[in-house]
Amino acid sequence: MSAVQARLAPFGERATVVQANFRSLGTVVRAHGWDHVDGVLFDLGLSSAQLDVPDRGFSFASEGPLDMRFDPTATTTAADLVNTLDATELARLFFAFGEEPHARRIARAIVEERRRGRIDSTTQLARLVERAVGRRGRIHPATRVFQALRIAVNGELDALAAALPQALDLLRPGGRLAVIAFHSLEDRLTKRFLRQEMMTCVCPPAQPVCTCAHHPTLRALTKGAVKATADEVRANRRARSARLRVAERLKEPEAPC
Repeated sequence: MSAVQARLAPFGERATVVQANFRSLGTVVRAHGWDHVDGVLFDLGLSSAQLDVPDRGFSFASEGPLDMRFDPTATTTAADLVNTLDATELARLFFAFGEEPHARRIARAIVEERRRGRIDSTTQLARLVERAVGRRGRIHPATRVFQALRIAVNGELDALAAALPQALDLLRPGGRLAVIAFHSLEDRLTKRFLRQEMMTCVCPPAQPVCTCAHHPTLRALTKGAVKATADEVRANRRARSARLRVAERLKEPEAPC
């Protein structure tokens, strides 16, 4: 919070900094006196500043507690999930939020390790995953597991699903919605939402006659997802997984006479 305030200080009163969940977007914006806005930008995931602090527990690059909370006042940590969920629940979590192909094997290894004691550190979990599935290539085998735990701890996909309709509701005609996603789950959810809001009909495909009265509310300003350029990746290697989608709010159609 303080880092953001310092960075935006040159904008003076033009910048209002609020710490809140994406789920509260509409409430926060209206509480500050705005009914409509010209643009909404979602920069999803965690920041490099969070990733680089071992005590936050987001990375296995160095020893740290299995925390992973965006909001330090939240109650559930990654350690809570790792040490309490059964093998079936862990496997489901790793597969759903990390798309981890070895989810069951890793889950069984975690439950077996718990019989010897708690799993409380980032490096402890990373080593356990590596022993369970081996290591091939440059990407550490614990990467998807850590992603899945972080998403689950912070309810990231549910928060995004709740926030996107609120953002659309806040945009005035001509306003822009921009979403930067850093993994396929976020990008897929965003893509589905934008696609639906660009459709003229959202009735089930098997329904012979349209009864939904739906109308497009957005038009795409990017062709698919925009990826970082080679120069951008060289300047910031973490940009290599970024995907940007932008859409514009359409004018509400006139009511029929």
